[in-house]
Order: sequence, then structure tokens, then C-alpha cells
Amino acid sequence: MNHALELFNAVADPSRLRILALLRVMELSVGELAQSLGQSQPRVSRHVKILDSAGLLARRREGAWTFLAPTQAAKPVYAILDAEPADPVLADDRARLEAIRAIRVEEADSYFDRQAPHWDALRSLQVPEAQVEAAIVERLSGAPIGRLLDIGTGTGRMLELLGPLAASATGFDRSPAMLRLARAKLPALDLRQGDMYALPIPPAAFDTVVMHQVLHYAQHPGAAIAEAARGLAEEGRLLVVDFATHRSEALRERHAHQWLGFSDAQIGAWFTEAGLESSPPLALEGALTVKLWLGRKERSFL
Repeated sequence: MNHALELFNAVADPSRLRILALLRVMELSVGELAQSLGQSQPRVSRHVKILDSAGLLARRREGAWTFLAPTQAAKPVYAILDAEPADPVLADDRARLEAIRAIRVEEADSYFDRQAPHWDALRSLQVPEAQVEAAIVERLSGAPIGRLLDIGTGTGRMLELLGPLAASATGFDRSPAMLRLARAKLPALDLRQGDMYALPIPPAAFDTVVMHQVLHYAQHPGAAIAEAARGLAEEGRLLVVDFATHRSEALRERHAHQWLGFSDAQIGAWFTEAGLESSPPLALEGALTVKLWLGRKERSFL
């Protein structure tokens, strides 16, 4: 009974319900919650502490940052909120949150446009790119590449590497500057502007999808993986190439990284949620460890 009382007390406050509603949309720091709610950080911190004590929040520490997300215990609260009429206060909170997200996206787009001429050099600062590329080709050698999709193609290097092995090759990127460079280098390939969360592609259109050093820029990596999986045919493969968990804050501060690498457990959970069966990851050791995670879309028996 004591735990039930703690849960009821935790949600018996409009601000705490607003916090849970915002965290349902995306992971946020206390500072971002304060911006979205229009409240002071100390006040929001007090609310967060109460929700945390009741088991309604999970904390994810990443370098100097801490991000908050709802736990499974919050599901009944969301069910109640969903049954209520649309609330204008929650709508205003969501609008402020969308403004914060738009600023993040604008900053990221500006960064990519500035870095486009130097992109290939930036990507090779850690493990030698030749070693990474050899591992990518080897990792995908177990089956035909078939119809290839490169998400976050940048200057098109993955298409350049894997295109000759594919039946067809398509690349998407948000940045017009990146795409201009890719088209100059690969004029014959299908290069399009698109968002990794909402790709203008039909379901099951590709046999192989690659996300090379892209996921750490994503605000919602799980959603990006789910969208990539949507584009996979049955038994198609998704290869994610990215950093293992690290502590290099400079990559966040100077190079717009949203995530300081990923653990096997994180990628494995997102693969499972997207209907992908994971293979054992491959690690390439360097100043920062690069990992190759491979998932295969499960066959439907319906």
C-alpha cells in the first residue's frame, strides 16, 4: 500500500503530469524540461525527484549530461491521460518542446553544412577508415547486398564503397550541402533529401540498409532504427556502424553529437523493438572504439 500511495502522490500534481507527458515524446534533461514548462530548474528538479522516487522515471547519464525517460510504471498514467479530452496546457508544453527540437535540428543542419567539405576527413579521425570499410564489406559478405539504402549518406562514401556490390543503391541525407558533394562525386546514383525518421520510401523496399556514423546524431535512435527496419524486406539486414560508449564530451560540444556512443544492450533493445534479430557485434579498437551491429529482419509467418 505504501508504494501505491507514493505513486498516487507523485502524479497528484499538474506539473508532474506535464513532465511525464513531455518525456513520453522524447528523453529530456532537467534544463530542457524547464524550458518546455516555463518553470525554473530548481522547481522542475524537485518534481523530478518525486517522480524518480516513485519509480516513474529512469535516468541515463551520458558524460556531463543526464537525460530522463519514463519507466514502464508510467504506462497507467498515460492510459488515463489518453482517455481525457485534449488539454490546452499539455498542447502548449508540446509546442514549446517542438520549438526546442527545431532549434536542435537547425543547429545540427548548420553544423553539417559547415562540415560538408571536410566530412570524410572528420569520419577518419578515430579508427582508420580503411579498417572500418574493410570490416563493413566483410560483415555484409554473408549474403547479397541486393537493393541498398544508405541513411545519412553524407558525401556518399558508403554508396561508393558498396554500390558496385549492390543491385541498386539509394542514399538519403538531410543536408543539401552534403548531397551536393555526393552528387558531384556520384552523379549516376539515386541521392535524395530525406529525414531518417520519416523516409519517403515504401515498406520492404530494400535488402540492405546502412547507417554509418549516423546514429549518434539522432535525438531518437530507436525511432531511426525502426524507420530503417520498415524499409527492409524480410530477411533484409541493417548494419549500424557507430562508436561504443565513450566519455569524449568534445564530440558533443564541437561536433553536434547527441549520444556519446552506444552499448550493445541499447542497440540490441532497439533492434528487438524494430523486429530485427541481432548478430554478435564486431569491435574495432582505437582512440574510440567503433562497433558494427548487424540486425536481420525476422521472417513473417502470417
